[in-house]
Amino acid sequence: QAQLVESGGGLVQPGGSLRLSCAASGSGFSISVMQWYRAAPGKQREWVASITSGGGTNYAGSVKGRFTISRDNAKNMVYLQMNSLNPEDTAVYYCQWPRVGIWGQGTQVTVSS
Repeated sequence: QAQLVESGGGLVQPGGSLRLSCAASGSGFSISVMQWYRAAPGKQREWVASITSGGGTNYAGSVKGRFTISRDNAKNMVYLQMNSLNPEDTAVYYCQWPRVGIWGQGTQVTVSS
């Protein structure tokens, strides 16, 4: 059964960095688009970034130039490197596998001094 497990969240000061990881289990990962979403307190879940099976990437305007999505198909892993974090980035971050239709449980990122 397919599953996603995120890790790497935490508390960071403004201007800091975090790297989120998403471990995928199940078949077909290497041919799948993978995505990161986030849900800030009191707001709807919003798309953050996508990566194709071949490594092509797209980003929401609010994170472009600060966040980098990457993947390791040999390890069934997706990553989100987040730099220059600000309080508006505070949210629960979710990994999504559209082809299978599943989400991870989420990992909390809090940006605060």
